[in-house]
Order: sequence, then structure tokens, then C-alpha cells
Amino acid sequence: MKITPAPYIPQIRLYTEWLAIERKLHFDSYAALWRWSTTDVAAFWQSIWDYFEIESPTPHSTVLIDRGMPDCTWFPGAQVNYAAQVFRHVDAAHAAGFLAIVAENEQGVIREITWPELRRQVASLALHLTALGVERGDRVAAYMPNIPETIIAALACFSIGAVWSVCAPDMGTAAVLDRFSQITPKVFIGVDGVFYGGKAMDRSVIIEELQTALPSVQNVVVLATPYSARPAQVSTRQFDFAALTQKSIAQTARFQPEWLPYAHPLWIVYSSGTTGLPKPIVHGHGGIITVMMAHKVLGNDIGASYATNSWGERFHWYSSTGWVMWNAQMSGLANGTTICIYDGNPSGSKEHVDWSVLWRFAARHQVTFFGAGAAFFTNCMKAGLDLASCGDLSLVRALGCTGSPLPADVQQWGTEAFRSVRPKNSVLPKNSVRPEPVEGLSSAELRQAQSEQNGESREQVDDIWWCNISGGTDFCGAFIGGNRELPSVPGQMQTRLLGCAVEAWNEDGQPVIDEVGELVCTEPIPSMPLYFWNDQGNARYISSYFDMYSKVTPDGKRSPVWRHGDWLKIGTGGGCIIYGRSDATINRFGLRMGTSEIYSAVEALPQVLDSMVVDLEYLGRDSYMPLFVVLREGIVLDAALRKALEGAIRVALSPRFVPNDIFQVPEIPRTLSGKKQELPIKKLLLGQPLDKVINKDAMANPACLDWYVAFAKQRSAN
Repeated sequence: MKITPAPYIPQIRLYTEWLAIERKLHFDSYAALWRWSTTDVAAFWQSIWDYFEIESPTPHSTVLIDRGMPDCTWFPGAQVNYAAQVFRHVDAAHAAGFLAIVAENEQGVIREITWPELRRQVASLALHLTALGVERGDRVAAYMPNIPETIIAALACFSIGAVWSVCAPDMGTAAVLDRFSQITPKVFIGVDGVFYGGKAMDRSVIIEELQTALPSVQNVVVLATPYSARPAQVSTRQFDFAALTQKSIAQTARFQPEWLPYAHPLWIVYSSGTTGLPKPIVHGHGGIITVMMAHKVLGNDIGASYATNSWGERFHWYSSTGWVMWNAQMSGLANGTTICIYDGNPSGSKEHVDWSVLWRFAARHQVTFFGAGAAFFTNCMKAGLDLASCGDLSLVRALGCTGSPLPADVQQWGTEAFRSVRPKNSVLPKNSVRPEPVEGLSSAELRQAQSEQNGESREQVDDIWWCNISGGTDFCGAFIGGNRELPSVPGQMQTRLLGCAVEAWNEDGQPVIDEVGELVCTEPIPSMPLYFWNDQGNARYISSYFDMYSKVTPDGKRSPVWRHGDWLKIGTGGGCIIYGRSDATINRFGLRMGTSEIYSAVEALPQVLDSMVVDLEYLGRDSYMPLFVVLREGIVLDAALRKALEGAIRVALSPRFVPNDIFQVPEIPRTLSGKKQELPIKKLLLGQPLDKVINKDAMANPACLDWYVAFAKQRSAN
């Protein structure tokens, strides 16, 4: 059945109208609203609690104790549960006829999970985990792909207060052990095989290796698939996943998620650590619920599927379970949104590259919000993809992008491509009619009234909305993102998100505008880490974010400031540009430049598929900046192409940033989440040993390092 789209008034508009009615707060601009949200911190986050009607059986005594980071305490006395936040939508969403999860894999198998079935399977697995001795605070580690069973397992853990942690099954044994050995899980959940890039891959041996190498594991739950060459070894400590989710409705009907303290650990996620063991970052139930409601709904503009204003919403953000965007994808359920997940290679296979895969998936399942990494959109453009040939994409109203800066030309390509696939009478919400404030209406009644008053306001619109965001695994949120009511400029992110006191600071620790500086956050956010697992005295946590900058608080105390590790420029109009990691910045002859600007210039050439640049200026040495490029098949780096590359940089940036040398390479080294490994390669070329600068198990393509090792040896010999 084809979904008829709702008028869709921007969620941020509904919130500001609620503030006017319920709090008597009026703002003449988003900038004013943002300033309030980052100065009256407690009032803002209390408004989020109230607006989204977050449930707790006990009241909180205050919003925030001690604004100093990292020791602040949020909503003391409140009790929450992530799974309970999901289940509150079951009856309404199901009654409206909407699904919880739509899943598809590479082989075209489609599965649809209803809201009641999601609750039943979660309850069944939770009851079995409790019977296996899993208690509050116990860790459950999973080795699972992006499929419904992984979400079910996560929610089951959340519901009983167990701490969830997952690794993607494209990771080898050593990489998984680097993570899971730090957290001593009691139960391990694993898939015995996967299908990716056109190939079936057995994972039963890895399950056995992990079970043997994790002595804390008391029981193993195995999800059987057709992709395993042999069944995993059965023992008295091993259970079948499917069997554990089959308790009857009568047995599961009475199950309710446990109420947990606001700061009870929810999950452990990991940095993409280039050296040493990955950082095991612990987030809490309450912080994640509160921030994801603010960021997912108000920033990303994603509404409940069954709400009048966002009727039929279907949310997709392509990710593997090894990337924090998997957590973001799952969070759609907490807002009552149907999520559409794809398990497979977004480009088909090496033998048959096809960048239309995800777009055809989105068309089949009537996706309304489509998110992916910046590299995905870039590859679609370079492949010359014709979106009009991918099916009916007319319901896609928003494109989300993260992972790395999105080049302006890629955004322009996507905008132009969508002009040919969107209906000519799409709804443009920013000029719709605002209702007059009405005293005494509940939040739900207010939102209903707003939707009804705006339902007749339609006008022609051609341009898709890009929701370009930047945040991180570190606090499982976004600092910078979108706003449906602000101008969109290709190559920029629209604004700093509400509650995020983000600034760009210069070397003197002073905020700057229209200049590149360190991205800092000067006020706490509820989803910042509770701590790192087994981090004595928070030493590693503090050194990761809080050891560079500080500020004086209103009460005269000095408090650390969160340093995120990115270069940021905030424009006078509020738009933001991320220039790459601050520790991999180019510094040529006294001028600093983020690597992303060089990539935008170089990768605009049709011959270039990928690139990486490093600056080897270090401890007084002269700057030496090599550029590495991956070229299209059959193209060789000759004098003419070198000249074209140098000219592109000279014209787009400055002659100062023309590289000293250009080298054609087979691949650019990337992490499992797709980030270029600039800093490790920089350290390697400065003479540090490979095993000290890079974790191969955290890489998507470790074999490509051989070229760089040989190159480093050649440089040192000369």
C-alpha cells in the first residue's frame, strides 16, 4: 500500500510553539533559541523531559547537580528504561497499522516485524537471559550483523538492566577480543555465518574461538544461518537464539522492563582506536533517551510513524553494527518510528559494483528519511547513478549524511538528482501556518492541533533537505546538524544543535567566528560518557577529552571543557564546516588547513576515486606533504594528471597547499567505520613502527598497509 505523506510541520516548529504556550518563552530566531538552550542548561533539558513526556515512576529532585564536566549528575532520583521507551509506542503504532522493523538482505529476503511481535520476542529473550543468571550490570557481548535479531537482543538486555556491547561480524577474532576482553561479558551472542558482497562467510569457528578466549562467558547463544559451513559446537552452555525468542504471548504478556536509575549503564561502545586497546565508552539509559529525543526528533526531524504530522514516517540510516550509526538507526524505535534496515554491501559486490542497491531498497520500502555516510553519496555521484532509474523515491523527504565532510559538489548532485524524482507538489513546511497559542492543551493535543491547522498548507518544492550531522561515538549524539527552517548551503552543516554549547577555540582558548579552531563543548550534555570501563580514577576518560581546555564557571570555579578532536569553523550565519581531525591537520608555512578541503579539490576530478594527504612537519622539520590518490581503473598518474591535481588544489585553495609529491596507490587505509587513517600513516612516515601506530584489526582494509610500509622504508633509506 502506497503511503500518503503527511503535511509534516518541522518538529522544531512544534517544539518552539510548545515553549511559547507551556513556558512563556518566545524566540525571534533559532540562534536565540540555541543560546537559551546552552546557557539555561537545566531549563532546556527539563523542557525536553516534559515535551517528550519521558516516563519515570519516581520524580527527579533536580535536573543537574554540578555543571562542571565530567562529574555532573543528571536527573537524580529519576528511573527510566530504554526498552520501556520503545514499548510505550507498541499499541498506538500497531493500531495505526505500522510496522516496527522492515529488514532486507542482499539475497532479497524481506522480513517485517510488527510492534507486538517485537515486544513479544524481546520479552521472551529477556526472560531466558534472566533464567541464565544475567542480572543488572552484567555485560552481554554480541557478534551480530544489522538484522532484527540484533535489535531484539539489545532491547532484551536493556529491559533487564544488562549492559549491551556489539561488534560487527566483519571483524576478526583479535579485534573482537580487544574489545570484549576488557568488559568480561557473562553471556555471548553470536551469528554463525553472514552473507556480504555476494559471498557466504562462515563465522562458527570465530564463535568457538571467542567462547574459548573469554573465560567470563558462562553461556553462548548462537543464531543459526544458512551461511555457516558447519554448525557451531553444541554444549550444555550453548543455546539456539530462535528457540529463546519463542515463548508464547501468554508467557510474555506480563513482562515489563525494569525501572533503572537514570545513570544505569546502557551499552558499551568503542572508539576506533589507532593505538592501544579501543576505549570502552559507557553510556547511560537516561542520557541516551534524553539526548536522542532532542537530536533525533528536533535536529533530524524524525517523527513517529503514527503521529498525524509525520504519518507514515520510515527511517533508514545505512550502517553496520560496528558504527555508532547503528545505535542511531535503532533509536528510531524509541520515538515510535518504523525503521528500515539493510544487511549487505551498499555497492553490490567487487565483481558487480552497483550503487543503486540502497536506493532501490528505499524505493521498495517507501523510506522517508534516507541516511548514509558521505563516502556513499560521493560514490553514487562518481558512478553517474541515475536516481530516476532506482524506483519510486518520491517519499524521500530528507537525506542524512555523516562520517566525514560532505563535499559541496556531491550535495549539489544529490539535490539536482532528487528534482527529477520528487513530486512537483511536495509539501514545504517552513511557510505553513502557525497556530495561535492555546492555554491548557496537553503536549499531544497541541501537536494534533498544529498538524490539523497546517494540513492544508502546500506549495511546490523541488529541493530535498540535507541533514548533514557531525558528532561521534564518544557521546552517541551530534554536536552539529540540521534544521528544517534554516537555509541549506552545500558544503556546510546548517547549525549547532540545541543543548550543544559548541564553539571553535583558537590556540589561546578563545572562541572564534569565521576562523578554523578546535571543536569544544563548554557545557555538559546528558549523553556524555558515564565513564570508560575499568578506567581507574577516570584517567583515560579525562585525558581523552578534558586535559587541554578549561573555563571559569558562573560560580567562579574552573571546569574542564570537552575537546572533541575536530577542526571546526562556525560562520557568522551559524553554518558550520568540519575540516577533519585536529591532530591530522595540514600546517603549511604557518597556515592551517583541514584535509577535507584538499580532498574536495582533488576528488572533484573524475579520474580520482579516493585520496589522502598527510603533513610531515614535526618538531621543527620542514613541511613535507605527500598526496596519495586512488585512480579509476586503467588510468595512470602521468605528468598531465599531476598537473591537473596540482592545479585543482592551487585554484581551490592556495599554492601553499600544493603537495610536495603525488603517488598513485591501490587503496587509502580506512577504519571499519570508513574514516581515512591520516594520523597513523603520518606517524608511520615519521619513522614510528607500524605496530605502535595502527591497529590493523580496527581497519577495513589492513592489507593495503604493505604499500605504505614499503614507502616509509624507502623514505628512511633516502
